[in-house]
Amino acid sequence: MEWIKDGNLDFLKKRKVEAREDAQKSVAEIMNRVKSGGDEALKAFTKQFDGIALEAIQVTEDQMTAAAARVPKPVLQAIKQAARNIRAFHEKQIPQSWTETVDQGVVLGQKVTPLDSVGVYVPGGTACYPSSVLMGAIPALVAGVKRVVLVSPPQKNGLIADGVLAAAHEIGIHEIYQVGGAQAIAALAYGTESIRSVNKIVGPGNLYVMLAKKYVFGDVAIDSLAGPSEIAVVADDSANPSWVAADLLSQAEHDRLSMPVLVTDSEPFGRQVEQEVEKQLKELPREAIASESANKQGKIILTANLQQAADVINQIAPEHLELATREPKEVLKFVRNAGAIFLGKYSSEPVGDYFAGPNHIIPTNGSARYASPLGVESFIKRSSIIEYSDEALQANGQAIAAFARFEGLEGHARAVEKRMKGAVIHE
Repeated sequence: MEWIKDGNLDFLKKRKVEAREDAQKSVAEIMNRVKSGGDEALKAFTKQFDGIALEAIQVTEDQMTAAAARVPKPVLQAIKQAARNIRAFHEKQIPQSWTETVDQGVVLGQKVTPLDSVGVYVPGGTACYPSSVLMGAIPALVAGVKRVVLVSPPQKNGLIADGVLAAAHEIGIHEIYQVGGAQAIAALAYGTESIRSVNKIVGPGNLYVMLAKKYVFGDVAIDSLAGPSEIAVVADDSANPSWVAADLLSQAEHDRLSMPVLVTDSEPFGRQVEQEVEKQLKELPREAIASESANKQGKIILTANLQQAADVINQIAPEHLELATREPKEVLKFVRNAGAIFLGKYSSEPVGDYFAGPNHIIPTNGSARYASPLGVESFIKRSSIIEYSDEALQANGQAIAAFARFEGLEGHARAVEKRMKGAVIHE
């Protein structure tokens, strides 16, 4: 891991992953082929990229039930409890419609409406992420979305991973398609013979999925353009260096481009963590990936005090932030930019990834400066309500017309004046 002692955070300018021109061109070709070729294009791309000859695109109820039965009972119980925790947390986020009557009989308000349909992308192929099912779909269900669709690439046996189907079965998702990659994003955005288009697409994926979401943005809504995973740990010498190292590696094992960062006011503690990282790397099954992440992207940033540490965090705006200090809530007061914040020595980042309840689909690449985690509000839209009485229009119409004419919009002014008693309109 690289040490930074001079406050120079230039590495932040380099963390954005720039897509190669050939990848962008490839995604555009995939999108256009799915638009024109529908299901046949989906099957062809699944054969090309996943090595699977699909007989059917949609997963059946029997396949879902059988998959859930194959999941070990302790894992199934964990999925059930995590689902309850996630639902309970997100139910607290439900926004309300409202109206109020103000002066002169004016009624103003807001109507909250869930989206009609949402597509949840769950990565797969060589991996199994039931947690992505829960995090992507449960907030949509809580928001009241009637049609929640799940897409995920098949594994080598030609089926979506058992854990993914078990999680979907547990929360009541019944419309599932075994396609992945950019082609799945195209199907969700534009529709095929088997897959009806949706209003919004959410969920993490690889570079091609991210580029596909960027391509369809505007035709449909998306949650974000997710980059590699990030974790920043603010720790003083009261923290356990072994635990901190383990937390840094929990994100380093995701991807070679993942960024694990330690921010500390104690150089001796930082050295201990550095030694622990090297020691624990050898014990990880994904050692090669985690080693490259730690060695090329990993940072240990030395600050004069924890106030300065919080300033550094606000510049990094990390996806995950752990505050492993004597008084984590004191440091929290100064934190403005972070996706998910974990307080205290027992709040390891994976607690949030899987189980606690808050969403693990959170802003990356510094976008926590302006973005929020996926939540119920991600799946609703707000309509403004405006009702003017005759009295209110007579009292305010002249001002409205003057405003409109100042902007050069005579038609706006006349639309109001035609309703005003005694108004003289020059035709």
